[in-house]
Amino acid sequence: MTAMSFNASVYLVDRQLDAGRGDHLAVTGPAGSLTYAELAERVSAYAAGLRAIGVRPEERVLMVMSDRPETLIAILAAMRIGAVAVPVSTMYNAAELGALIRDARARVVIATEEYEPVVRDALPYAPEAETLITAASWPDLMAHGTAGPYDTWPDSPALWLYTSGTTGAPKAAMHRHGSIRDVCETYAGQVLGIGQDDRCFSVARLFFAYGLGNSLFFPLSAGATAILDPARPTPDGVLARVRAEAPTLFYAGPTFFAALLATAAPADAFSSVRLAVSAGEALPAEIYRRFTTRFGVDVIDGLGSTEALHIFISNRPGQVRPGSTGTVVPGYEAKLLDDLGAPVKDGDPGHLYVRGESIATGYWCRTATTRQVFQGEWLRTGDTYVRSEDGYYTCLGRSNDMIKAGGIWVSPMEVEARLLEHPSVAECAVVAYTDADGLEKPVACVVPAAGHAVDAAELVAFCREGLAAFKRPREVLVVEELPKTATGKIRRVAIREVAADLLGKPD
Repeated sequence: MTAMSFNASVYLVDRQLDAGRGDHLAVTGPAGSLTYAELAERVSAYAAGLRAIGVRPEERVLMVMSDRPETLIAILAAMRIGAVAVPVSTMYNAAELGALIRDARARVVIATEEYEPVVRDALPYAPEAETLITAASWPDLMAHGTAGPYDTWPDSPALWLYTSGTTGAPKAAMHRHGSIRDVCETYAGQVLGIGQDDRCFSVARLFFAYGLGNSLFFPLSAGATAILDPARPTPDGVLARVRAEAPTLFYAGPTFFAALLATAAPADAFSSVRLAVSAGEALPAEIYRRFTTRFGVDVIDGLGSTEALHIFISNRPGQVRPGSTGTVVPGYEAKLLDDLGAPVKDGDPGHLYVRGESIATGYWCRTATTRQVFQGEWLRTGDTYVRSEDGYYTCLGRSNDMIKAGGIWVSPMEVEARLLEHPSVAECAVVAYTDADGLEKPVACVVPAAGHAVDAAELVAFCREGLAAFKRPREVLVVEELPKTATGKIRRVAIREVAADLLGKPD
């Protein structure tokens, strides 16, 4: 490889062998364990197998795989030979999956055993897909010797991650080999302070940008250990894995932290964890307070996106400001602009833009959306934030989720944070309801805490006491659960429909 060469697979695996860490555990969990030497051997063999079946540089290899060592091997092997790894959600049905395979123009698809049936059903929707690699075909694929790295550069395509983002239909954010090093040396190195003694366990799966950093890029970049569990995450299952594997870094989202608080887990359940991380949506201050008080583990909330590959604004260990997203991660810049594109003052809400080296090069075959979201060096995140004078950013919600009540903007997240302080509330979401006069009003959908009954009038009064009166919810609706996405984020569009059904849609 030339002086200009850079291959993310070499950076993540071969570099650890060169540093003498071949015997160190790279990955472990119920699906198996591998040292760095064993991982390197399998990645090289798998890469040779992909070459043998005709996979070419920059060709997309789509993967429908659970969190297990084989998934790390497949992603790293594809990047090693210059191909583009495309891990996708395991939650799609056959038609949805077929549409992604067709969109990616993938000729080769890899599936772990539990997803082989849905992939086979999806292939007729994507006639260009010629080869399905399954658990049964792995031995043959691994029998073609070894493969050295292809001469990729930092700007060579390495990875596609599909996201619905702010515009609905899934689209592939295209990432470079160099972007992987960028997130490792900024957030992982300078915020997490990850080292070779760390053991990383993520509730977010490998097909999400958040989980991919947590369970592949970050641990391998530092010579640390990734803990993988192919099972669907449940609070009890995650607690069992934490007990068995003793992670030092634990990653989840606000919804899962709330779910853990609803269990009977003992106070020492996270005694091995030196730091917990929350991302995916803003962590309410009350959930932070409950979790840290009960389990004695600090939680740093952060903001990232598929388009940025990982987190670019974050709280810091020991410097958490509850309810805020923290400050800009070294290596990134952020700005807040009004609707006309002018900078806003500290304390005023604005649309959040970010720039940094890990930003995707754009969306595959989505020219109009790419131009809307990727504006020169800047990424328009679609979030509304406010910045304090000392540089802390606080999320007010997605830009299209803000509510204008009585002519004044209301942040749903601010009202939700107040509601969560009430002991009768386990989860909540505040959305806009348009009344018969065509006016927007804040409405709260509330899931009661175990053993509690919700008194709507009491909650409205509680909000009036802690917030400006115009921010109070005009209605409180009790629901058994909140609709969520596959990543555990609240589906506000669905909640607006629930509210409209319960209150009656205006004529």
